[in-house]
Amino acid sequence: MQFPSPVSAQWIASFIGAKISGNENSFASGINEIHKVREGDIVFVDHPKYYDACLNSAATFIIINTQKEVPDGKTLFVVEDPFEAYLKIVNHFKPFQASDKMISDTARIGKDTIVMPNVFLGNHVVLGDNCILHPNVCIYDDCVIGDNVEIHSGTVVGSDAYYFNTKKNRKIWHRKMQSCGRVVIHDSVEIGAGCTIDRGVSDATVIESGTKIDNMVHIGHDVMVGKNCLIAAQVGIAGGNILKDGVILWGQVGVNKTITIGENAIVMGQGGVTSSIEGNKTYWGTPIQEFYKKRKELVMIKRLPEIWEKLRKLK
Repeated sequence: MQFPSPVSAQWIASFIGAKISGNENSFASGINEIHKVREGDIVFVDHPKYYDACLNSAATFIIINTQKEVPDGKTLFVVEDPFEAYLKIVNHFKPFQASDKMISDTARIGKDTIVMPNVFLGNHVVLGDNCILHPNVCIYDDCVIGDNVEIHSGTVVGSDAYYFNTKKNRKIWHRKMQSCGRVVIHDSVEIGAGCTIDRGVSDATVIESGTKIDNMVHIGHDVMVGKNCLIAAQVGIAGGNILKDGVILWGQVGVNKTITIGENAIVMGQGGVTSSIEGNKTYWGTPIQEFYKKRKELVMIKRLPEIWEKLRKLK
């Protein structure tokens, strides 16, 4: 999430009650979680396992719960609970804004776009030209839809990320990270009925142009879907994944979090993608394997009784 205008490090420190060290005269341009940080961003870290990753990331500002040596050019905000400090900043710059009508006055609808009955368009939604939104589509705040996009009934775009901060020393173990990102859908995308596409935690979930999505598909937070992909029914894609251009996922494929699927890769139905896979190959099974190699293995397994019988007779 980018701030409306840069915010001084001293103001941030005062706002969250932090001890500041490093460059005290710098200005923050936004706040992001670790997978999406850019120069000028604030990030938080509350576990020693991730200290180095955050300190050496692109983030300029780190909210942390212990004093560490400050890398050149960076600023540390030391607080008791970095997660609560993160939430305080997010809720200040992106407070919840309730809607009181089906189509917000701040929504922008492009030329020749058709919005059918019972469609909900939240605050600051942007729809391009020549789109069709079928009945009961729901587009949450700040989402951006390109030109020539068709979204079928019952689909929800921009619901909150399934993303939690877990600490077992508190009464409620799993505290929700407030979602302040959005969904961006590029031109000529079609999305089937009953799909759900989560917004980014602090950045964007993106679907590039020409991609076609079947019914009952879930796409998690911060996923990047490339151009001209095909995603069949009941596919589930966890958060932070990257699907390069031309990827095909057939029915009921499950994709684990924060992995990359290479260009033009094909995953056959009910496959389980548990780690990154190369492009221009076909895969099948759980855990995933190259399809044609696995098919040869299955043929050989099927022939084992016949082979065993021949060996027995030779004895």
